[in-house]
Amino acid sequence: MRQFTFLFIIGILIALSSCRTDFETVASTGDLKFSRDTIYLDTVFTNIGSSTYTLKVYNNSKNDITIPTIQLGKGLNSKYRMTVDGTQGNQGKIFNNVNLLAKDSVYIFVETTANIADANPTDFLYTDQILFDGGTNLQKVELVTLIQDAIFLYPQRYDDGTTESLPIGNEEIYGFFLDENDPVNGNELTFTKQKPYVIYGYAAVPSGKTVSFDPGTRVHFHANSGLILAKNASLNVNGTTSTTDKMENEVVFEGDRLEPDFFDVPGQWGAIWLTDGSTNHKINHLTIKNAAIGLLIQNNNGTTVDIKNTQIYNSSNYGILAQTAKINGENLVVNNAGLGSLACTYGGDYKFTHCTFNNNWNSSSQVAVLVNNYYTGATPEVKDLTAATFNNCIIYGSYSNEMILNKKTGSAFVYQFNNCLIKFNNDSNQYTNNPEYQFTTDPLHYNAIIQNKDPKFFKIAENKFNIDNTSAAFAKGNATYLISLDILGNTRTLPPDLGAYQNKPFPK
Repeated sequence: MRQFTFLFIIGILIALSSCRTDFETVASTGDLKFSRDTIYLDTVFTNIGSSTYTLKVYNNSKNDITIPTIQLGKGLNSKYRMTVDGTQGNQGKIFNNVNLLAKDSVYIFVETTANIADANPTDFLYTDQILFDGGTNLQKVELVTLIQDAIFLYPQRYDDGTTESLPIGNEEIYGFFLDENDPVNGNELTFTKQKPYVIYGYAAVPSGKTVSFDPGTRVHFHANSGLILAKNASLNVNGTTSTTDKMENEVVFEGDRLEPDFFDVPGQWGAIWLTDGSTNHKINHLTIKNAAIGLLIQNNNGTTVDIKNTQIYNSSNYGILAQTAKINGENLVVNNAGLGSLACTYGGDYKFTHCTFNNNWNSSSQVAVLVNNYYTGATPEVKDLTAATFNNCIIYGSYSNEMILNKKTGSAFVYQFNNCLIKFNNDSNQYTNNPEYQFTTDPLHYNAIIQNKDPKFFKIAENKFNIDNTSAAFAKGNATYLISLDILGNTRTLPPDLGAYQNKPFPK
């Protein structure tokens, strides 16, 4: 009986305490502590919402307190908005009587959507403050955002509610054709460095037209967006050598999330798609970052795709995926791809000189270089690989074998590696009798191969593939295949180094 009475009393106490929804508080005395005194919201494009940033507010006193007001300095006119302890307040701008227990804290989440016209015209900063309490108890946390103006390109929305789209095979995709006589933007086939561009959906270059990118152009693609070259359309990227680390003359294609957390996140946007029948593509000093496929190159109408002094990083699928294409690559660097940095598939004609192909993707299915002459399920399934030539190149990565040659009979399969450093281990002897991998005894396909030696790249994680004179690639090239300047415009000496970079002492 005594035990039953005790449990009954405990139950009543629990019920009474659970019914209490308020607690006694005292007014805040201006002694709040903050996780930071200024919140820097990273650069955003005009009228594009920012990421959400966090401020933690601490009550270090022994009293439960009430903060009379938490509000933005510009009140309801502020371009910032907040959530305080999970509540929205008055339009996310003003909050009254916020309770905070002793020795406890509350989270405030802040974001913004602002126009370039809202920013200070001299530095393009948009600022405000979070104000806590008022009078002699007033405390402030500063808010700062850099607003960047841009040219926005996107599909039209029609009066009937439908949106412009592109016919791709038997399907329609979200996209639009670039217009050389656009009434707002002018010639959309000529991209300049005056402002960055932000593209929504796939921007298509019409048949028979050429899209050009001037030195210093910056193009940002939204999720599931990219660039498509139609039949008989051409791509002309005209970047030039830069003199600083800001790559001021490089053309850059990347995603539209500018926050540091998205700096090296793969798969933020779609691809640069050179479709079957597109033609006469010339790419120089282009950097492609964080796409699903950096360059998707299909049968390019018998013409050569020239890719020079170009870098492709952090592709969720492929850096370059070529299908029955014809490519000439010089001073090309491709790193980190979910499946392959370079995939030359379904036959084609390829020549790469002084190129660096590396893959450190954390997956056993990744590879730096894949070459094959088939496409499963296609008609015909096999096509001629008339040439796959690699001169003075580096093929390396984090896994045992970073090169795959997949040959199907019934079609030509012509390949040659001259003066290349290749990571290819045969620890289990499974390739000992495979005729495609006889690096030391097959002069028809392999000459002066350096196998499984560390090129000692400067900083792989930062996509810096410079080498110095301690590298296994130092002075191992053949002058017959010399490209006189490296990817940075440095003069190569003789004998040249392998890969896209001429050796230099690493910076301190």
